Amino acid sequence: MSLQEHELRNARSKKMLLWFAMISMFMTFAGLTSAYVVSASRPDWLNTFKLPDAFIISTVVIVISSFTFHFAKTFVKKGDNKTAGMLLLATLALGVAFVFCQFNGFQEIIESGYFFTGSESTVTTSFVYIVTIVHLVHLFAGLIVLLVVIYNHFKQKYNPSQTLGIELGAMFWHFLDILWIYLFLFLYFY
Repeated sequence: MSLQEHELRNARSKKMLLWFAMISMFMTFAGLTSAYVVSASRPDWLNTFKLPDAFIISTVVIVISSFTFHFAKTFVKKGDNKTAGMLLLATLALGVAFVFCQFNGFQEIIESGYFFTGSESTVTTSFVYIVTIVHLVHLFAGLIVLLVVIYNHFKQKYNPSQTLGIELGAMFWHFLDILWIYLFLFLYFY
């Protein structure tokens, strides 16, 4: 087996493992949203609860971050490392802004008188907290992946012929983006 063939198989294996991981993560959220649907029939369910505006802003922010990551990967493939580096740093800033918006959303929920636990909590708001916090945990993992990609980029480990690391990072980041859009739309419309 040639070196090139070995690298191709290695890349396919890593991408397949990432797909399995992402599918299992999605199944976790499918279970949480299924539990949400079942719980919505409870008599103590809040039908008037509205998602905070900060969640709308965070959705826009994470979608933009997916574009910046995509274009960073594109510029690496073109050999334009300077532009790719700026786009990766922009993606990191947008990821941090997403987390900031999420915490602002939690603050809006609390200011509306809804809490995660205690006498002021409801089943509805507890589900919203759980779903968004579990997503934030995955996003923190995404930020760590992004930091590794940025570190490797500035160590010049990526070039037009070696893009596996940035491709895997982008796949995971896009997955987190799609997952949040799914969760946001689910919570907003259900």
